[in-house]
Amino acid sequence: MAQVLIVEDDPQIRPLLMRALDERGHAVASAATGMSGLSAAVETRPDLVILDLGLPDVDGGQVLTMLRSVSDVPVIVATARDDDPSLIACLDAGADDYLVKPFSTAQLEARIRAVLRRVGGGRREQPLTVGGLRIQVAARRVTLDGRELDLSPREFDLLRHLAERPDEVVTKRELLTDVWHQAWGGSDKTVDVHLSWLRRKLGETAAEPRYLHTVRGVGVRLVDPTD
Repeated sequence: MAQVLIVEDDPQIRPLLMRALDERGHAVASAATGMSGLSAAVETRPDLVILDLGLPDVDGGQVLTMLRSVSDVPVIVATARDDDPSLIACLDAGADDYLVKPFSTAQLEARIRAVLRRVGGGRREQPLTVGGLRIQVAARRVTLDGRELDLSPREFDLLRHLAERPDEVVTKRELLTDVWHQAWGGSDKTVDVHLSWLRRKLGETAAEPRYLHTVRGVGVRLVDPTD
């Protein structure tokens, strides 16, 4: 199963694609404009984006360029433009593959599998490990002492960010910027609530921490409890 974001403005095509991919076991979200799709891609960090080029607010090619400046998420371009220059421009801008409309769901599913195989095979990164925690970034899986944890997307991103900087105090402002993408504004309470949920799933509390240690007035750090 992959987390797929569909950026498509057509109100008839979008629900059809969502339903078809959902039936094939994918977790599917959608956006109807280029800018909302860009925000969703940055916010939710899907495994793959299906990007229509003919969007009502911003050309899909521009969305692709903006997305590539902040993310390496795989992108399949869906377009009615079957001319070589447009397709070559998309590939040069960072698209991983393309489909020319109209296309079947089977074709789309095959392209998704192929792109994810290529990307997965290229990344092969070592999992992040802190004590009994094992975080597989590309697969977005976390195990604790061999037991898989059921984390929300935000909880996963929060834990991954801390695991990338073990034993280092990370401020709540940094977390709001890097995990919530809120460079201005945002409330520390947001971080506190998610840390509380994460602690519960790690089998600890703020009063009796094992992995997540609060540094009062500064931030939080992830530590190996066996050290």
